Amino acid sequence: MDTRTRAPLAHPDESLPLSAEQPALAELPLLDTSVGERADAARNRARILCAAERLFSEHGAGCVSMDEVAEAAGVGKGTLFRRFGSRAALARAVLSERERAFQEDIIRGAPPLGPGAPPRERLIAFGHAVLELLDGHAELLVAAEGGAARFASPPYAVYRLHMTLLLREADPGCDAEFLAETLLACLGADFFLYLREVREMPLQRLKDGWEDLVRRTVPPAPAES
Repeated sequence: MDTRTRAPLAHPDESLPLSAEQPALAELPLLDTSVGERADAARNRARILCAAERLFSEHGAGCVSMDEVAEAAGVGKGTLFRRFGSRAALARAVLSERERAFQEDIIRGAPPLGPGAPPRERLIAFGHAVLELLDGHAELLVAAEGGAARFASPPYAVYRLHMTLLLREADPGCDAEFLAETLLACLGADFFLYLREVREMPLQRLKDGWEDLVRRTVPPAPAES
């Protein structure tokens, strides 16, 4: 278990850190992996998550019921609901380790996704990485954070803060909070599924479009000019 202390995420209306190098990691809605967890509870949790990930992958998160997950995991419905509460919470738990690894890459990974690259290049790399994540898990993300729930989720708060800091670094005079929200709207899971499945746009076209959008919106660093 990761025991490192994670700083609380700043509210968008509060003062943001001055540096975009180390935005705070939000406390994700991860598994309840307390030190005192009983061995049988840990085994149940592992079985539930394994069964849920398999069923979500095979049938789509929107087509899998909690009853089906409980049956596949060999646990009672009461155990499943006490542990996770809802299908959305279960979907978040399945995604949580991937999300934590992605945030670690943003904060401490290699450039251009991580620190060390100009802000515009980091924004491009961020969008590319999100699109790649969506290409494998968009349906699960819709189940976990569909509709307005996305905007209240801890991962979205981290993304918003990260992009706001980079936008302020690139152009101190811009309305960074508005631009961050607007750009993030292009990376929503439901919008991604529409473009991929209804409009039948390939992933590379979406990545190229994201890069074009960022380059038109964000000025280059002086060294890039």
